[in-house]
Amino acid sequence: MNYQLPKLSYKYSDLEPFFDTKTMEIHHTKHHQNYINATNLILEKNNIKNIKINELLLKLDNLSISSKQKKLLRNNAGGHANHSFFWKILKKDTKPNKIILNILKDNFSNLENFKKIFEKKALNFFGSGWIWLVKKNNLLKIITTKNQDNPIMNQINNKSLEYPIIGLDLWEHAYYLKYQNQRFLYLKSFWHVLNWDKVLSLFLK
Repeated sequence: MNYQLPKLSYKYSDLEPFFDTKTMEIHHTKHHQNYINATNLILEKNNIKNIKINELLLKLDNLSISSKQKKLLRNNAGGHANHSFFWKILKKDTKPNKIILNILKDNFSNLENFKKIFEKKALNFFGSGWIWLVKKNNLLKIITTKNQDNPIMNQINNKSLEYPIIGLDLWEHAYYLKYQNQRFLYLKSFWHVLNWDKVLSLFLK
């Protein structure tokens, strides 16, 4: 089984003016596709077949491959998983409903405080990586991962998993065409294209 570039449920232009068309197109068809191509090549060379992407991430450290191949697979399979997740949580002009607002209230006092903490942590993150809102045992917390690491990597059993329900790409390729070095503007724009309906379904799943 080869991984393939997922089709989006919206056009690249649908997230304008917050996420620009050109960045979305390059991000999806170039950056994400490159992660997929590299992942498929590594799996083919090591005769690894018929494994879903999240299962691959969970088993990554136990694979019988060289440390160099493992590192390459971590970066590229992680890139595929992270971006596949990212595209699914984007939709313009949705609003958090009462369930989400109460969940955020229980964990972060209120929606605005959650956004403030999320933005501050993202701004203070050095280099390339991701910021996540993860769920573990019905509790939420904000974490960051470096490069293309994913929250479920290196977790031994499902009971310990930190499931992502929000994830934002902090690599410059995600925002530099429009926002240049102004990551804070990119973070502010994210709230306008975050699909809160999907966030709720991921929390309840």
